[in-house]
Amino acid sequence: MYLKKTSLLFSHSNTKIPARCAGMRFKSLCTILPFLTIIVMTISSCTTTEKKETTGDADSTSTGFEKGTFGYDLDFLKQHDSVIILKSNDEKAQIIVSPKYQAKVFTSTANGNEGLSFGWVNYKAFTGAEDAHMNAYGGENRLWLGPEGGRFSLFFKPGDSMVFDHWKTPAAFDTETWKVTAQTGKSVTMQKDMQLTNYHNTQLNLSVTRSVDILNDDEIKAGTGLSLDSNVKVVAYQTINTLTNTGKDAWTESTGMPCIWILDMMKNTPSTVIVVPYKNAAGANFEDVATTNYFGKISEDRLKHDDNKLLFKADGKSRGKLGIKPKYAKPVIGSYDAENKVLTIAMFEPDASAKYLNQEWNITKPSFSGDAVNAYNDGPLADGSQMGPFYEIESVSPAAFLKSNQSIVHKQAVYHFTGDEKALDAISQKILGVTLNEVQTAFK
Repeated sequence: MYLKKTSLLFSHSNTKIPARCAGMRFKSLCTILPFLTIIVMTISSCTTTEKKETTGDADSTSTGFEKGTFGYDLDFLKQHDSVIILKSNDEKAQIIVSPKYQAKVFTSTANGNEGLSFGWVNYKAFTGAEDAHMNAYGGENRLWLGPEGGRFSLFFKPGDSMVFDHWKTPAAFDTETWKVTAQTGKSVTMQKDMQLTNYHNTQLNLSVTRSVDILNDDEIKAGTGLSLDSNVKVVAYQTINTLTNTGKDAWTESTGMPCIWILDMMKNTPSTVIVVPYKNAAGANFEDVATTNYFGKISEDRLKHDDNKLLFKADGKSRGKLGIKPKYAKPVIGSYDAENKVLTIAMFEPDASAKYLNQEWNITKPSFSGDAVNAYNDGPLADGSQMGPFYEIESVSPAAFLKSNQSIVHKQAVYHFTGDEKALDAISQKILGVTLNEVQTAFK
């Protein structure tokens, strides 16, 4: 259990000795020296405690809130960042946004500081040297640019083999700070200029603007078509992500181009299941609907599917990723955590007629054979190490075929519903097309 931080009552720089003491005789000075020593020792002790609180280890960081709550994560993040908090009118729904940590939404709550913290925060990533490949601070809604692999990859240098030792996340959306350009109590807009070189050796000059807005009840109803049940608490927000070509040359099939990639990192439980609805695929080969072998084929005991949806076990115990082709993608993906009764839904705008970039770590597949929506379950690597556990639900924009000064926009809204399971079941059936009983029994 962590204790809340308390500010020091004094410091060396602020403590002043009154002028009348300046002429004290040595004897008088000696009289007060023991007390000064005590003060110095107290300050030193407090300073040492302050250093312990910034180790990045969540099990030794002071906070008055229980681990797993929003207040716990907020206290931790405040020790490393001047975060921005967006709140509903009653302050029950809140989200934490960080310009310093690449404009990500770190986490959210539907019930104030005592409520569950829905996003995954990687406490140990905040101290020490930068990682050579990726600095996984966490964040339940973060922006990357793709493609990760393929002929136009942004994560491998031209000519390098696409293996882990050569994989590097560009600093502009891995470690660098973004600039706040507008802010209210309900919204914040951040911006970042970038210069990137893709695997084809094309230099890409671009700008990304990202707006995050917490949604009120009317906006939630407009976005989902739901009439909110009083037995359900909800937090929802939308990100509007704009990518602009600021260079002189157009991005074409010969030069390559980026895409916008939104990844939502959430906390696993043994009961968590990801739900990916898709358009009716009766008569189609499943391989033409979904990619299920990004990191090797996902075993059948972790993946169930029929003609209109797939269920993916997301317990953080087996690394796997899948995606849905644009032709079959629906504008929604979700997950259900039966242990905490949390239904999470992400909504976006796929384009079945657009070209999506291949993101796999190879240059053999066609460049525009990518997926429009993805899901990832973290698990141990071959050496037994593991970054998480966490899971991700992801959406991707089409390839950005942009002329100079043209832009592409990708929107994604995230909804967390928690409370009465009967009410949550009604939401799941309406939005995801599946009962919670089917979700909970799929892998039993």
